[in-house]
Amino acid sequence: MRSVMRPGRANLVLATLFAGMFVLGSAELLVVGVLNLIAADLRISIPMAGTLVTAYALGLAIGGPLLTALTIKVDRKVVLGGALLLFLLANLVSVMTTEYPVFLVARALAGAFQGLFIAGAFVAGVSVVPPERMGRAMSVVVSGVAVSAALGVPLGTLAGQSLGWRGSFAAIVVLTGLTLVATLALAPSVPATGGGAGDQARHAFAPRVLAVLALNVLVFAALYAALTYIVPFLERVTGISGALTSVFLLAYGVATAAGSFGGGRFADRDAARTLVLATALAALCLLALVLVGAYPIPVALVLLVWGLVAFGMVPSLQYRVVSLAGPGGALAQSLPASAANVGIAVGSAAGGLAIGGGATPSAAVITGLVIAVVAVPVAWATGRLTPPRTEELPPSPPDPIDAAGQELHHP
Repeated sequence: MRSVMRPGRANLVLATLFAGMFVLGSAELLVVGVLNLIAADLRISIPMAGTLVTAYALGLAIGGPLLTALTIKVDRKVVLGGALLLFLLANLVSVMTTEYPVFLVARALAGAFQGLFIAGAFVAGVSVVPPERMGRAMSVVVSGVAVSAALGVPLGTLAGQSLGWRGSFAAIVVLTGLTLVATLALAPSVPATGGGAGDQARHAFAPRVLAVLALNVLVFAALYAALTYIVPFLERVTGISGALTSVFLLAYGVATAAGSFGGGRFADRDAARTLVLATALAALCLLALVLVGAYPIPVALVLLVWGLVAFGMVPSLQYRVVSLAGPGGALAQSLPASAANVGIAVGSAAGGLAIGGGATPSAAVITGLVIAVVAVPVAWATGRLTPPRTEELPPSPPDPIDAAGQELHHP
């Protein structure tokens, strides 16, 4: 159901959803920057502390869709508020516990609650804008994650150094509480439409949707096969280290944020064609990294373009999945994030295997290139898929009426 709002209020809602995605995305990545502090405090090894990252990713990938299916009939505003409250509590447990198993479970649950929030945020975001701006609304929501990747880790690392890892997690609890208040105050009521979980699943897991989800896995596998080991690449191949490495990574992060913001316009114009062009450009960027890896300035330029392209296609991936799911769109909203996390796990593992045994870090970039080359024809093939026939879709509801009884005008 759409509750299309005037541009000013719609932008305020989208800004609130962006803030929620930023806070939750920062919490997901926070562990990376304080891993050694957690390991020392809980008296566990660094690899054991690293499983906190894995637990979160699995919670998001598996728990997110499951919770979305279980709440498919619940108003999305209630879902968003509930997800934030439970996420806050899970992180509060993380702050208070001294037991590694409890921390591990809390991280997995936090991931699941983030997955639930992601699905609800996309539904709420697209409900406040007209259909022709759906891609741009998705890009604003997903940009919260991109900005958290660019800024969340360095800010979280800085907070961890000054406040300790528990202090940085406490900051996440406070920010989540503020986001919860804003969401309850500003997010629209979006009653559930369509069938129950079974009917939603039938459309959300249709072969045409699974094909685009497979493309999503390939895209992120190609990205993270190289990105996971980009610091060793910059140090050993490009010949830079220390603060300069951080500058290169920050430039890449800013580019990903810009790409995710701008990618919505391309999704609105032609999401299928955007995916074909973007996967081809991503492959070319990885090829360029291999060819010019020894030269800092060209590498910096390639990282900028790579960041723009890699996250510029994310709104189109979300758009295509939801469009192809048709009546199952509410459940399908949670699936791209799950597919992305699977791709991240597969890509980082593949990159690790490639550089095992002392191979040069270029091997990880080449692995990402190979996966990206495979993704190009997959993108072309999925571009030929079409959404379900109109008669499969539920009838459009009448224009919503605001609390004063006046019809809301489309922006």
